[in-house]
Amino acid sequence: MEYTVQKLGRLAGISTRTLRYYDEIGILKPARMSSSGYRIYGEAEVNRLQQILFYRELGLKLDRIKEIVTSPSFDAAKALKEHREQLLNRRKQLDQLIANVERTIASNEGRTKMTDREKFEGFKQQFIDDNEKKYGKEIREKYDADTVNKSNEKLKNMTQEQYEEVTRLAEQVNSTLGEAFKTGDPGSELAQKAADLHKQWLSYYWHEYSKEAHAGLAQIYVDDERFKAHYDAIQPGTAEFLRDAIYIYTGMK
Repeated sequence: MEYTVQKLGRLAGISTRTLRYYDEIGILKPARMSSSGYRIYGEAEVNRLQQILFYRELGLKLDRIKEIVTSPSFDAAKALKEHREQLLNRRKQLDQLIANVERTIASNEGRTKMTDREKFEGFKQQFIDDNEKKYGKEIREKYDADTVNKSNEKLKNMTQEQYEEVTRLAEQVNSTLGEAFKTGDPGSELAQKAADLHKQWLSYYWHEYSKEAHAGLAQIYVDDERFKAHYDAIQPGTAEFLRDAIYIYTGMK
């Protein structure tokens, strides 16, 4: 079946303006133009639009989606299975949060008692699941599965005070790193303070600390575009600056 812009927009629940924009940026071209100059979309375009909307729902940026779906190696069948897995993970996260809310309601109504640890279990598990979804493959390739599992278990067993402290440390790492970056010297006192704060932050997640692992993680921050984007949001080049500061801090390279 073939669709005009208007019909495809109504079918997919998106605006005709969006479809025209997709055409302009090359992420979704029409199959052909009619003799009257209308964009005409066929089954292949409908399937691609479905994939685009799946990726949008999963939070990917449009330029990244374009890279994926226009790649010669793009496998639509494999992508659908990955979408399904990620959606199932999201449903699991929501189920955990719903259960947490229900237990909290019961606790507030005096029908049961809830420990402070239980109050935050859903949030911790969601954090673990999000990290696993985003970085699990790369981290498990870099470090053995047992190390990763022990790290996750340590996070789940954090007290509320520890959880608040690690959140505070993460903010302190970023603020100190931002100030240190202005010096341009990864060996400066401020940069080394940022590296030490980063070590303290890691100690809340890692089963045991090693200089080699710390330096290796710093390199991942540069090599992996997702980590790099996180630190470069402070200032472009911050990921490399942090890596160099950690190299000096650990004496590793």
